[in-house]
Amino acid sequence: MERVIESVDHVVTEEMAQSLVRLYTEEEVKTTLFQMHPSKSLGPNGRYLRKMNFTHIVRIPKKNDPKYITEFRPISLGNIVSRIISKVLANRIKVILPNVISDSQCAFVPDRNIIDNTTVAFEMLHRMRNKRKGKIGHMVVKLDINKANDRVEWEFLHRIMLKIGLPNQWVQLAMETVCTTSYSILLNGEPIGFITPSRGIKQGDPLSPYLFLMCAEGLSSLIRKAIDNQHLKGVVSCQGGVRLSHLLFADDSLLFCEATTREC
Repeated sequence: MERVIESVDHVVTEEMAQSLVRLYTEEEVKTTLFQMHPSKSLGPNGRYLRKMNFTHIVRIPKKNDPKYITEFRPISLGNIVSRIISKVLANRIKVILPNVISDSQCAFVPDRNIIDNTTVAFEMLHRMRNKRKGKIGHMVVKLDINKANDRVEWEFLHRIMLKIGLPNQWVQLAMETVCTTSYSILLNGEPIGFITPSRGIKQGDPLSPYLFLMCAEGLSSLIRKAIDNQHLKGVVSCQGGVRLSHLLFADDSLLFCEATTREC
């Protein structure tokens, strides 16, 4: 973890930080509320964030007469107040996100389109496929993180947000929405059990995609440092073109390098 944190650059300016911790306004909360889907089901109510962040999980059958657990689709019934808090935080962070997240990542970043990375990937694969000369070949590795959201370590998320330069006040509130999460399973209309996770971020929460992007910056920073230290060389897009080392698609990644044992 230390090696990853050290590789991340401080990119948030004082102006960006101030925009995140300014006083919340009534109009801001109203706008957030009206951005939400009008037909979502609500979950249990509560007064404090730890109680408001309590979620009911309901199993919806995917087919008639289901017999196996895999034939059910779990959905979460969250508290509306905790969802508003997450959405307000998300609306603020996404304004500065293009200045925080590296260009290799296009998913969930405003003013970027994931199709851009897809197009670049196809062009690079086309160039590699048509290359017939040279002593050194190139390769591309596709990585897919299994259950990526569930594997996020809270300590790592907290430290990397601070290292990027996000103000402590905003980071503490964001971590509160993550660490106070708890669940129960609705069975025949009654909540059963009490689940308190120790890691992971909630899928479907408005803030979660942006938190995951900041975690992914750890991987991106490690690759950039390896390129700077000439441990990795990447692939040149064309003669005299840019050198490409990686493309990120949220939890999917493409890594470009020379086809040598050292770079593997």
